[in-house]
Amino acid sequence: MKALLRDFSVSAAVAGFIATVISYAGPLVIIFQVAHAAGLPEAVLSSWIWTISIGSGVLGILLSLRYRVPIVIAWSAPGSALLISLLPEISLGQAVGAYLVTGAVILLVGLSGTFDRIIRRLPAAIAAAMMAGILFRFGTGLFVSVKSAPLLVLAMFLAYLLGRRLMPRYAVFAVLAVGLTVAVGSGELRTDAIVLGLATPQWITPEFDWQVILNVALPLIMVALTGQFVPGMAVLRSAGYQTPASPLITSSSLGSLLLAPFGCHGLTLAAITAAICTGRDAHEDPARRYVAGVSGGVVYLVFGVFGATVVSLFSAFPQALIAALAGLALLGAIGAALNGAMAAPDDREAALVTFLVTASGMSFLGLSAAFWGLIFGIATHLLLRWHPRRTSQPDCPEAGRAASR
Repeated sequence: MKALLRDFSVSAAVAGFIATVISYAGPLVIIFQVAHAAGLPEAVLSSWIWTISIGSGVLGILLSLRYRVPIVIAWSAPGSALLISLLPEISLGQAVGAYLVTGAVILLVGLSGTFDRIIRRLPAAIAAAMMAGILFRFGTGLFVSVKSAPLLVLAMFLAYLLGRRLMPRYAVFAVLAVGLTVAVGSGELRTDAIVLGLATPQWITPEFDWQVILNVALPLIMVALTGQFVPGMAVLRSAGYQTPASPLITSSSLGSLLLAPFGCHGLTLAAITAAICTGRDAHEDPARRYVAGVSGGVVYLVFGVFGATVVSLFSAFPQALIAALAGLALLGAIGAALNGAMAAPDDREAALVTFLVTASGMSFLGLSAAFWGLIFGIATHLLLRWHPRRTSQPDCPEAGRAASR
C-alpha cells in the first residue's frame, strides 16, 4: 500500500478512470442488445453486469499490483457480439454450461505456456501494426463526431492541444472536464435519466449440451484468444512491458469460471482501453503507470455495485462526448503503435499489410479483423524474408572436381 501511495499520480488515476468509462460506453451497449434479443429478465441482466464488472475490477487491481504493470481486464466485446445470434436459441443454463467449458479450455492454454511461446515469436512490428489497426477507428471516430456535435468535439480537441502544450500529463483530464462542462452547459447531458440502483447476482444452474458447447464455446474460445489476448499482449509489448502471458490468461479464465454461473460470458485481457493506461499520458515513468490499472479496477468495482445506475448514466452521456474522449485519449497510443510498426525497415511491408487488414474491420469465417491482420502480416513477413538454404560451395576448384568425382 505504501508503494501505491508513493507512486500515485492524478494523471494515472484519470487514465484508469477514462479507460473504464470507455469500456462501459461501447461494449456494454452490446450486452444490452444481447439481453434484448434473448428476452432476458432485468435481474439476469443486472447480474451479468455485476459479474463482468466485479471480475474485471478485482483481477485488474490484483494483477496490476502483482506485476507493477497497468493490466486492464475486461469482458470479451467480440464474444458479446457473437451472443446476439446465439443466445436467443438456447436456455440460460445451457449458455452457462458453454461459458464454463470456454473458461476451462482457456485455463488449459494458460497453464500450458503455449501462448507465451507464440507471443515471443511474433515480430514486434507486426504486433504494433495490429495494435494501430485496432485503434484506428477510434482516432477517425473523433473527427467523424464533429458533424453531430461540432461545439462539443472542437472544444474538447482544443482542450487537448492546450493541455499537451501546457500540462501534457493532465491533457486527457482537461478534455474530460471540458467535455462534461460543455455537455451540461448545452443541455446535452440528460441528468434526468440518471437513477440510483444496486446490482444483485443471480445464480443460474449450468446445463451441458454438446451441440450448444460446439456452437457457443468454440467461437468464444477463438475470439478470446485471437481477438482479445493477442492484441492485449501486443499493447503491453509495445509499451515495453515483458509480463508473461500465461498468468494473465490463467487468472482471467479462473475468474470467468467462478463467475460463469452468475452470467459472466468471459473475462479477457483488454487491448483498446489498456492502451490508454500504458501510454505516456498516464505517466512519464513506465514503472508508475500500474496505478492506472488499479484506478480502473476500483472504478469497475463501483460501477459493478451500482449496475442499474451505470445503465442510466451512460444513456445520459451524448455519444459524441464518448467518441471524442476515446479518440483523444488514444492519440498517443496510435502514434506510438504506428512508429513501432514502421521502425523496422525489413518488416514495413508486413506491418503495413497487418495494419490495413486490421483497420479494414473485415470479418471472415467468424474471425475478427485483428486475427486476419495477424495472419496476413505473418504470411507477408515469411514470404518476403524467408530464404531457402543454399548448398555450400566448395572452397576451391580442385575440391569441386573432387566432390564431382
